[in-house]
Amino acid sequence: MSTATHAPVPLTEPVVEQVIALMRTTRMPHARAVVTEVLATAKAQRWDPCEVVRVLLEAEATGRNRSMLATRRKRAGFPTGKTFDVWDESLSTLPVATTSFLRTLEWVRRRENLIACGPSGTGKTLLLESLGQQAIDEGMSVSWLSLEDLGALVRRHRIDDSVNKAIARVTNVDLICIDDIGLLPVSGDAAEGFYRVVEASYEKRSLAISSNIHPSGFDELMPKTIATATVDRLMHHAHLCQTSGESVRLMQAQNGKGTHPIN
Repeated sequence: MSTATHAPVPLTEPVVEQVIALMRTTRMPHARAVVTEVLATAKAQRWDPCEVVRVLLEAEATGRNRSMLATRRKRAGFPTGKTFDVWDESLSTLPVATTSFLRTLEWVRRRENLIACGPSGTGKTLLLESLGQQAIDEGMSVSWLSLEDLGALVRRHRIDDSVNKAIARVTNVDLICIDDIGLLPVSGDAAEGFYRVVEASYEKRSLAISSNIHPSGFDELMPKTIATATVDRLMHHAHLCQTSGESVRLMQAQNGKGTHPIN
């Protein structure tokens, strides 16, 4: 029984075009973007065929991962895009050991909560956003919300009685960040939305919140019954971090670091 053999196909322009067309058909945009350069290099350096395949598949995998991260960041809705690259331990009143533990994200994997409370300008929002960005880098999904967002969501979906479904959608992530609780008055709809998110996430998702006041004072912001039920679930599996000191933003402004000279 004879075995058919195939002669090597010369690396001509039509062959390259066929490869590109096949990559387009099989939806490999990232490998397609570099295939011409890779094939030319492979021909010049006499690469093994397996190496050509490896390089192209690696380019596709890397590109897809980059696109996935960009999509997750956009969906999260982070306010500034800041990460731990701009975190300055010397300006934070949190112990270094605490920050180091939070950055492991083990608490997210265990579906525990984080509550960062303290005066305005002491790094709470930066901490939450940096942790959220890191969670996305590690393959998790994140949602960034405010109480105003939750109030609007409740009002919008109460009309057709779809609030539960809407809450399920916004909590269908690994980490939910709710920023700046206590900064503005809390409407009844916002208080309801906050409770619904905490209740829906309880022991299923991780919550990270920042607040100007300790959770024990939430009954000053919303009806006592809702506040008690919310805090009870929020604090059950939670890490409480309290920041202190003066506003970093104010100190930087006073030292001339918050502005740029006008030429």
